[in-house]
Amino acid sequence: MCMRRRGFVGGASAATLLLASGAAGQKKYDDGASDTEIKIGHTGPYSGPASSLGIIGKCIDAYWKSVNDTGGINGRKIRFMSLDDGYSPAKTVELVRRLVEQEKVFCLFDTLGTPSNTAIHKYLNQKKVPQLYVASAASKWGKPKEYPWTMGFQPDYHTEGAIYARHILANVVDPRIAVLMQNDDYGKDYWEGFKKGLGADAARRVVKHVTYEVADPTVDSQMIQLAASGANVFFNVTTPKAAAQAIRKAADLGWKPVHYLNIVSASVGTVMKPAGLENGQGTITAQYLKDPTDPQWDDDPEMTAWRAWMSRWMPGAVQADANYVFAYAVTSLMHETLKKCGDDLTRANLMRQAASHQKLRVPLLLPGITVNTGPADFYPVQSMRLARFKGASWDLFGDVLHAESA
Repeated sequence: MCMRRRGFVGGASAATLLLASGAAGQKKYDDGASDTEIKIGHTGPYSGPASSLGIIGKCIDAYWKSVNDTGGINGRKIRFMSLDDGYSPAKTVELVRRLVEQEKVFCLFDTLGTPSNTAIHKYLNQKKVPQLYVASAASKWGKPKEYPWTMGFQPDYHTEGAIYARHILANVVDPRIAVLMQNDDYGKDYWEGFKKGLGADAARRVVKHVTYEVADPTVDSQMIQLAASGANVFFNVTTPKAAAQAIRKAADLGWKPVHYLNIVSASVGTVMKPAGLENGQGTITAQYLKDPTDPQWDDDPEMTAWRAWMSRWMPGAVQADANYVFAYAVTSLMHETLKKCGDDLTRANLMRQAASHQKLRVPLLLPGITVNTGPADFYPVQSMRLARFKGASWDLFGDVLHAESA
């Protein structure tokens, strides 16, 4: 009897061990993931005042199609669900609720716009749905203690603004600064970083500060005010349509300040060419990605591979538009993050993997810039270089600047 009891107990222990071993290798899924598919949600401005940025969503869609064409990620196809919010936060809320509650997507990826992402920020964190690699550089996307389900991608606006301010103080004699700013969280984030970079002299150095609404048809009246201020420096915090208008109007007015243009609107294809290449000469911006119009990258292996990919998957697209480079780079990072998840496709594991990149080389980042994240570091890219517009492209100068230096 004792022998049989010991045999039974021993058998039970072995079975338990076998079950435990099997469980350790089991596939784990949350909503939006399965053996065959991963559903990813996205919103972007395919219409409305920021529609020139809609090409980002189109490029992301093409990227996932190319991934599916080669078998997907760990045997699963990506189902990318991208909806048009027209750059309207109220519409973004409506669409994201639909994606989460009806479509049951696994995560939100690269949703575009500071005001739009602000509108869904708390909701997604309450629902514990990842809001990954946000297409906005607001500093609020890097606060894991308060918002553990949200992570940005590019260098934040606050840091970029501080970098410009410090460059102005170091290189412009007696700077008198005029600022044009989009009147929302996006513009205000740049403004706060810029003021921090100027330091105690900010109030004295900024001689004119005007705002515009994203729905305004033009910024002509604002530019007339700025040109009349006597400023010798212009900090242009705008989205592409307004940026092109501002550059063109400054030329019409004969106003030639030292011009600093935020990275959001540094595309040659959608801003500099429409503004008139001759009108943008000498403009300064910051970069963290390779510029497709810069001849120094003509023979670069990453750029060559990207051009071949674009020609196949986005034939007819204007490859001079840096937004395509951004879309390809950020989706490459998402691709790598999903690969790292393996068969543990839970939302918690997705965030763990997103927060565990170290010195990751993402295609098309500038040399010397890598992706680095951690449980307390939700800012994947925090390095930039300055560039000056010359001819028909941006000319990099100076060293790589890191967040710590700003």
